Amino acid sequence: MSGAGYDVVVDVDDEGDLGHTDLQEDLEFHPSNFEDGHDRRNKPSDGSRGHLLPPPATSSSNNSPTAKRYLGTLSFYAQFFDVDTGEVLRRCMTAIFPRANFLDVLDGNPDLYGPVWIATTVVMILFLTGTISQYLARKGHGHFEYDFRLLSGAAGLIYGYTSIIPLALWGALKWFGSEAANLLECLALYGYANLIWIPVALISWSPITILNWVFVGIGFGISALFLFRNL
Repeated sequence: MSGAGYDVVVDVDDEGDLGHTDLQEDLEFHPSNFEDGHDRRNKPSDGSRGHLLPPPATSSSNNSPTAKRYLGTLSFYAQFFDVDTGEVLRRCMTAIFPRANFLDVLDGNPDLYGPVWIATTVVMILFLTGTISQYLARKGHGHFEYDFRLLSGAAGLIYGYTSIIPLALWGALKWFGSEAANLLECLALYGYANLIWIPVALISWSPITILNWVFVGIGFGISALFLFRNL
């Protein structure tokens, strides 16, 4: 019976002998756990099996906030454009009518969506208005040719202003030991400051040079006021 996995239980009297014990009636058989324990020792546990097999991949592991983002992946750049259209419009309104600190409006989530499109819009408007101004100045003097140097000059000016100056500011803040300096916030601040150049570029296409410079001066003053207010 022991080979079948049973334990034998025998009642013994107070004197320690089997004097009045009837082995036919008083024997009791109970299932034995001896072999179960032996099997558990020989059977690999789930923990030991985990060292041999990799854990199953889950979709949540790829979408977790702590997942690594590499420079060559789209997810690395997508985090800088994680903002909806309504929020971009609200930030644009705050840049035009600065009633509150712009860094408070960003609320710890600076973006590059607005700055990139604002800078691109300014570049295209400067090219178009510059072309219209040249066309009016040369009207009646033969065939008109587009000057694409206006496009490259506007792109270099606006994109350089939007990227190089914030980078220099961030480096200066880090040099002087500022712990709160954030490169993305500097880029967003200077990017939204370019919003004032859209109306300036739209109205500064007239052939009257002094009037154009007046508009540029007004735009520069408003942009500088916005930057100094929020730095």
